[in-house]
This record gives sequence, structure tokens and C-alpha cells, in this order.
Amino acid sequence: MGLVVKDDGWRIPDKLWEKMEALLPPRKPHPLGCHNPRVPDRSAMDAILFVLRTGCQWNSLDATGICSCSSAYRRFREWTEAGVFEEFWRQGLLHYDKLKGLDWSWTSMDGAMTKAPLGGEKGGPKPHGSRERRHQAKRADGGQGHPRERGRRRRKPA
Repeated sequence: MGLVVKDDGWRIPDKLWEKMEALLPPRKPHPLGCHNPRVPDRSAMDAILFVLRTGCQWNSLDATGICSCSSAYRRFREWTEAGVFEEFWRQGLLHYDKLKGLDWSWTSMDGAMTKAPLGGEKGGPKPHGSRERRHQAKRADGGQGHPRERGRRRRKPA
């Protein structure tokens, strides 16, 4: 079938699945009443966690045989909107707090220690945009530039 055909450590353990399954929202009935059988929730969760752990693209799931990419992504959106992952995370933190204890006094909302690789302002001015190139080309050919700039004197660099 696919690349992942047996339990190779990427599947959710039974004990953990019992806790996750209790958080899943009830299944919505199909509007027409007839459709292809729904992918089992556990397979969809295995596929979602596989994507989150490996960082692979959703479309790469089709080659693994765990679950189709469209089913996994659809279920991911459905469960995210229902708050399943957030609640599971919250319960995990509370459980760990009971076992080991968490020091909440130094925690922060954002744990990033470095800047995002492509971070920064997205809507800022584009200094080398196509509009400026057109104006620069006109000036080089003897044009007068933008109407608002006519008659203005430019400062000479010191």
C-alpha cells in the first residue's frame, strides 16, 4: 500500500488515543446521507501528528498509506476549529503539573529565541518596485520625472 504499513513508532499509543478520542467532536451527518466511508479518526490523527512531527507537506501523506492528505487536512481544520488540540495541550500541561510541577512564574506566551527567518513588515514600501524603475528610466532619458517632483531641488550629499 504505502511506505508506512505497520506500527513503526509513528502511531498513537492506545492509552493516549483513549484520551484524545474523548475530546473529538461528534461526527456531523453527511447532508445526502450517502458517501464514501469516512477515514477512521485514529488514522486521521496519526496522519496529522505525522505531518506535525516530520514537517512534511500534507500532499506527502498519500505516499505513506496512513491516510489521504485531503482527509487528514479536512479533519485537522475541523478539530482545530473545535479546539481539540488546544484542550489536549491544556490537559497535558495540567497532568505534567500534577506529576512534576510547573513553575508558571517565568513562562511567557512566545518562546521564540531568535527572529523568524522571513520575519519583518510585509506591507512596507518597496524601494525598488516597478513604478520607481519607470520613473528612473524617464529621468535617464531626459524626462522630468513624477509631476509632484517637478521643480523640487535635490540636496547634494555632504
